[in-house]
Amino acid sequence: MPEISRFFGIIIAVFYDDHNPPHIHARYGGQKVAIEIKTLRVLEGEIPPRALGLVMEWASLHKDELIQDWELAKSNKPPKKIEPLK
Repeated sequence: MPEISRFFGIIIAVFYDDHNPPHIHARYGGQKVAIEIKTLRVLEGEIPPRALGLVMEWASLHKDELIQDWELAKSNKPPKKIEPLK
C-alpha cells in the first residue's frame, strides 16, 4: 500500500491493482476509510468527522493527481507523492 501523502496524523494511500471505482484509503489512528476520487463519496469505513473533513478538502484540491496515481498503481507502478494539506 503505497503512501502518497501524510498530514495532521492522516495517512493517504492507494493499493496496487485495486478494484474500481478509483479511490483512496485514509488512515487516522486505528480507523480507516475508502473514498471515491471523483465524487468524494465514502465507500467504506469511518474516521472522525474532523479528520474526514481534512481528507475531503485535500482530495478536492488534488483530484487530477489522485487519478494519475490511481492509474499508476493499477499498472503496478509506484504512485507519486502528493503535497500534504497545510
